[in-house]
This record gives sequence, structure tokens and C-alpha cells, in this order.
Amino acid sequence: MQLTLFWIFSSLMILFGLGVITLRSPVSCAMCLVSSFISLAALFITLDAFFIAVIQILVAAGAVMVLFLFIIMLLNLQAEECRRLRFPVILGGIATILCFLILLSQVLASNPQFLEPIPALQSTLSDVKMIGMTLFHSFNLPFQIIGLLLLVATVGVVLLSRRTLK
Repeated sequence: MQLTLFWIFSSLMILFGLGVITLRSPVSCAMCLVSSFISLAALFITLDAFFIAVIQILVAAGAVMVLFLFIIMLLNLQAEECRRLRFPVILGGIATILCFLILLSQVLASNPQFLEPIPALQSTLSDVKMIGMTLFHSFNLPFQIIGLLLLVATVGVVLLSRRTLK
């Protein structure tokens, strides 16, 4: 059952990821990104990482996407006009994807470690404590820098969205 759910949610995540890339409307792209985040949270649930799944939904699908939609609405972005598809570009993209898949299959086939089943996690510490310790002890500075970067980006969008510059 877990393998079936993995394939369902990973396929949904890939489809919504393709929607982010191919759709022209910024709001539709943002909604596809939210759906992709929710599919990723469902994958975390299948791995019994419930706390990470909840944080994924609250932080990524909640706060970050509200910020993205806020920025899209402030900038008043319109749907992009359709462009012609060029055959060499499509052919180059397909060739790149095929090369990546060939290299990935060679790496997976060459290492027998990838064929062994993964043992279940045995941890005496809870997810919350481990993530908190890692985040605030090992990665405190990057965590603070990302928060400051989001604040600066929000202030920049508000300033750019003003009609008249002073």
C-alpha cells in the first residue's frame, strides 16, 4: 500500500510541477505549486514523518504561497501571451531529459546499496526535538538570513508596486 501511495503522490507532484512550468497565468502557477507542496507533504506522511508533513503544509503551502500570491497581486501580473514552439528547443529539452535519465539509471545500477531495503528508523528523540535542535543550533544563522531576505523581498515588492515613485 505504501508503494502505491508513493507512486500516486509522486506522480501528482510531478504533474503539478509541470503545471508550474507550463501554465501562463502566475496565479495558476502558484496554485500548482501549492498542490505540489501538498503532494510532497503526503509523501512525508507515507514515510511516517508527520511533523515534517505538517510543517511542509503550514510553512511552504501556507505562509510562502500567501507571500507569493501577495506579490503577484501587488505587481498586477497578467497572463503571458502564447509564443510559438520551436522544434530545436523542444528537441534539446528532450535530449537533456533522456541524458539525465540514462545517467540516473547507470548510477542506480552501479551501486548495490540502492537495491537494499531501507531499515526502519529507530530514534528515541521526537521529530520536533530533532528538528528544533538542528535548526537552532546548527543552522541558526542561515535560518535568520532567510527570514531577513523574505522581509526585504516583501518590502521591495511593496515599494515596486507603488504607482508613483517619490
